[in-house]
Amino acid sequence: MKDGFPETVALELGLDEPDDDAALRAALAKRFGLDASEVPEPYLLKRSLDARRGRARFRLLVSLADPGPVSGTPPREVRPPARVVIVGAGPAGLFCAYELARAGVASIVAERGKPVQPRRRDLRELLRFGRVDGDSNYCFGEGGAGTYSDGKLYTRSHKRGSVRDVLELLVEHQAPPAILSDARPHIGSNRLPVVVTELRRHLESLGVVWRFGARVTDLLTRGKTLTGVRFADGSELEAPCVVLATGHGARDVFDLLSARGVLLEPKPFALGVRVEHPQPLINRIQYGAAAGHPRLPSAAYGLAHQVAGRGVFSFCMCPGGFIVPATTAPGELVVNGMSLSRRDSPFANAGLVASLEPHDWECLGLRGPLGGVALQRRLERAACAAGGGTQRAPATRVTDFLASRGSTTTPATSYIPGLCPGDVGALLDEAGLRLTGALRSALRHFGGSLRGYLTEEAVLVGVESRTSAPVRVTRDPATLQSPSLAGLYPCGEGAGYAGGIMSAALDGMRVARRIAADLAER
Repeated sequence: MKDGFPETVALELGLDEPDDDAALRAALAKRFGLDASEVPEPYLLKRSLDARRGRARFRLLVSLADPGPVSGTPPREVRPPARVVIVGAGPAGLFCAYELARAGVASIVAERGKPVQPRRRDLRELLRFGRVDGDSNYCFGEGGAGTYSDGKLYTRSHKRGSVRDVLELLVEHQAPPAILSDARPHIGSNRLPVVVTELRRHLESLGVVWRFGARVTDLLTRGKTLTGVRFADGSELEAPCVVLATGHGARDVFDLLSARGVLLEPKPFALGVRVEHPQPLINRIQYGAAAGHPRLPSAAYGLAHQVAGRGVFSFCMCPGGFIVPATTAPGELVVNGMSLSRRDSPFANAGLVASLEPHDWECLGLRGPLGGVALQRRLERAACAAGGGTQRAPATRVTDFLASRGSTTTPATSYIPGLCPGDVGALLDEAGLRLTGALRSALRHFGGSLRGYLTEEAVLVGVESRTSAPVRVTRDPATLQSPSLAGLYPCGEGAGYAGGIMSAALDGMRVARRIAADLAER
């Protein structure tokens, strides 16, 4: 309590009610029957939108005591020699380097791709001409897959570490302050490159070293101890600690680990397609009569259904977004979603995926810890072939898919390489998967929840196969090292320990704290 007031107060405001400081103080004064001058300064903790039952309202959680920052100690200058090599400059690698700098531990971040600006040029080549650079694409390069894949920061991983700490660090490096209070914070693929670059430059000024164009091709070992890494150009880096934070698209790293006898295990993941609708349609479904109100953002949705014990759900929903080619190798095709900070594209898209367990691909003869990776490759190659051998994506109208037929035409789309009308259901079935029936059943259920969702304006685009890593690089829960190779610290989404930007960042920080403690003991 503060001067007789509770520490936090929940408020509900209509679309036309302002929520600036003066308005919040007036609302609090009305709540407590006081004059506005008697109410302490309000601090907005959380802001969310409730658009259920055709009634849109803003829900706010307000503090009457300054919550203050929770960021940990600032990073400090580090001096060579670097005792840690971090492989991968995505959120796990980036925040691992930051947390190590907080402990005064020098590190070298080795990234196979390019910095943000040259990476943009390779993405344009991919979008316009279908040219796939295996080291610079939507998955590989500064900031990892998250840099150009939307920047959603919502997570349930609060037990992994301080989510607020990560958010505050992002804001300190030019992320919008609204992410501190938004219930589902989002930066946008147009703003994230600036944030990632600022974080890197800050760490470089303190002595952290970045090496771009540094693809790891081998591990240096002494017995069962890792001593460093070798790169594609033949150069080597030695260090007692190597953090493996390569992201779930680095399949060559999985192959390398398997060849070197590093313990791996298969992991469940989800696979399916992208579904795209006109954004105004989703707005009408979600907001009803309030659709079009200037204070309402592009509407989002989240859907889930169980079909014969298999989960089917929407994934990485991108309101006002775009579908993009997320392949990492020529001859393969995989799609993902992204949106800019304004979320003002005329389209909405989401993954529509079904959960898979290792036995699902073992039944196809794809055994061993890399069986799920082999399944992804099989499906992505089939998708590329179905699209004509380019980055044009096979696509089916939702109404045709429900009628068990292919499409001869497709609606307008955000996917720049273009769509190839066909039968994505047959594509999934030809790969040996029995997912089409589950997807059809779930779509009919979703249509009952969201009236108007099942329309010929909606299209299914294949394939969405990189929801998470289908393999886990085993690590000891206490030491966070590989039990088969001392000094190797598997980390983040690619190692199977995270599922998005925030959880990957938190895992990177956790690994960094473990390494700092290990080095201090030595």
